[in-house]
Amino acid sequence: MKIPSIKITAMYGMQAFATFFYIHMLSNLGEKMAFNMKRDLFKAVLQQDVGFFDEHRTGEVINRLTSDIQDFKSSFKQIVSGGLRAVTQIIGCSASLVMISPQMTLITLLCVPSIIAVGTIFGTLLRGISIRAQVQGEKTTAVADEAVSNIRTVRAFAMEEDEEYLFDTEAALAMDLNISLGFGIGWFQAGTNLFLNGMVLGTIYMGGYLLSSNQLSPGELMAFLMASQTIQRSLAQISLLFGSVIRGMAAGTRVFEYMDVKPKIPLVGGRIIPDDKLKGNIEFRSVKFSYPSRPEQVVLNDFNLSIPAGKTVAIVGASGNGKSTVVALLERFYDVNEGSITLDGEELRTLDPSWLRKRALGLISQEPILFGTSVIENIRYGKPGATDEEVVEAARLANAHDFISNFPQGYQTLVGERGATLSGGQKQRIAIARALLKNPTVLLLDEATSALDTESEKIVQAALDKAQHGRTVIVIAHRLSTIQNADIIVVLHRGKIVEMGNHEQLKKLGGYYWSLTYQQQEVPGA
Repeated sequence: MKIPSIKITAMYGMQAFATFFYIHMLSNLGEKMAFNMKRDLFKAVLQQDVGFFDEHRTGEVINRLTSDIQDFKSSFKQIVSGGLRAVTQIIGCSASLVMISPQMTLITLLCVPSIIAVGTIFGTLLRGISIRAQVQGEKTTAVADEAVSNIRTVRAFAMEEDEEYLFDTEAALAMDLNISLGFGIGWFQAGTNLFLNGMVLGTIYMGGYLLSSNQLSPGELMAFLMASQTIQRSLAQISLLFGSVIRGMAAGTRVFEYMDVKPKIPLVGGRIIPDDKLKGNIEFRSVKFSYPSRPEQVVLNDFNLSIPAGKTVAIVGASGNGKSTVVALLERFYDVNEGSITLDGEELRTLDPSWLRKRALGLISQEPILFGTSVIENIRYGKPGATDEEVVEAARLANAHDFISNFPQGYQTLVGERGATLSGGQKQRIAIARALLKNPTVLLLDEATSALDTESEKIVQAALDKAQHGRTVIVIAHRLSTIQNADIIVVLHRGKIVEMGNHEQLKKLGGYYWSLTYQQQEVPGA
C-alpha cells in the first residue's frame, strides 16, 4: 500500500506544482506584456505633436492607456488559459479519430471550412461593433474626466444636472453598443453549438452505416463518439472565448493605432546653438500658418517681424488675430506652413526642439499649470538637476520666496491638484520661478497677468520686470500697464501687422492700438 500511496501523493504534488507554474507564468507574461504596452503607448503619446492633443481629448488618451490595455491583457490571459487546454485536447483526440476511422474523420473535417468561413465573417462584423463600443466608452470617460477635472467651474455654474445628463447619454450609447456586441456573440455561439451538435448526429449516422457494413466495431464507434464529444466540448469552449478574442483584438487595434502615429515634429535631434553664441535674435520671414485642426482658417498670413536680442516686444490685437500663435510657433508646438522663423540666424526647424525648450525659451502662460506635488518640485520642474539654493534664488527673483516661506511646510508644501490650494497670483509667481530657473535667453509671456486682480497683477508684474532684464522678451497682453514700457509694440489684425512702434508713437497715430488699449483703459477712467 505504501508504494501506490507515495506515487499518488507524488502525482498530486506534481500536479499542484504544474498548476502553480502555469498560473504564475501566465500572470507574469500577461503583466509584463501589459507593462510594455503601457510604457510604449505612453512614450508614443508624449512624443505626439501638440496638434494631436487638439484633436483628441484627455479622457480618450487616458482610456487607451488604462481600459484598452486592461481589456487586451484580460483577453490574452483568458485566450491562452482556455485556448491551450482546448487546443491540446483537440489535437490529441483528432489523432485518435484518424486512427479509429479515417473515413469518418475525413467527412467530419469537410464541415470545418464552413464554420471557419462563417466565424471569420462574424468576427469581422463583431470586431467593428466592439471598436465602436470602445470608442463610445472612451467618449464617456472623456466626459467624466472633464467634469471632474473642472468641478469648480461645474459647481460655479450649477451645471451638475447637465453634466449628469451628458454622461448618461454617452454611457447609454456605450451600453447599447455593448448589448449589440453581446447579441452578436450570443448568435455566434448558438450557431456554433448547433453546428457541433449536428456533427455529433452526423457521426452517429455515419457510424451506424459503417457498423452495419462491418467496417467499424461497436467499441471503435463508442471510442470515436467519446473522442468526438471531447473535441465538441473543446470547440464549444473555444467559441466561448470568441467574445474575449473580439474585445482583445479591438482593444489591441486601438492601442497600436496610437503607437503607429508618427509625430511630424521630433522631440530631439538637430543643431544646438552654443551658449556663447546664443543671443536671442528672432526673425519671422513671410510666415503663413493654419492650425492642423482647422486648415482652412489662416491665422498668420505673410507675417514678418524682426526682434533684436535683449529687446522687449509686445504683441497686441483683438482675440483670434494670432497673438498666442506667435508664441506657439516659437515654442515649435507647430511648424509654419510657409516662410521661416530663425533664432540667431538658425532656422527653427533645424534646431533640437528639446534643447530649444529646455535652454533657449521660457514660457509663462495665462493659466499656469502646477503639478499636485510640493512647491519645490514644481519650481524644480524647470531644471530637474537644480539645487535647493538655485530653486530659492529663482523664487526670490519671481517675488515668491516670502509667501512660500510663510507656508507651514515652506517649500515642501503640497499645492494640490493643478495648484488648487494657491491663489492665482501665487501660482503665477511659482510658474515664473519655474521658467526662470533654467535661465532662458528668450522669455515668452502669454497673457501672464490677464487673469489676476489688480493687487496680484502689481506683484507679478514687478517679478516679470526683474525677470526681463538682459533677455529677449515677447509679451502677449491686453492691459496697458503690461505693454506700455515695451521697446516695440506690434499690433496684429487678421494675422497681419498693421501698426508697429513704441507706446507714444502708436498713441499719436490714433489707430488700432488706440482702440484696443488706450481708448478702452484710459478714457473710461478719466
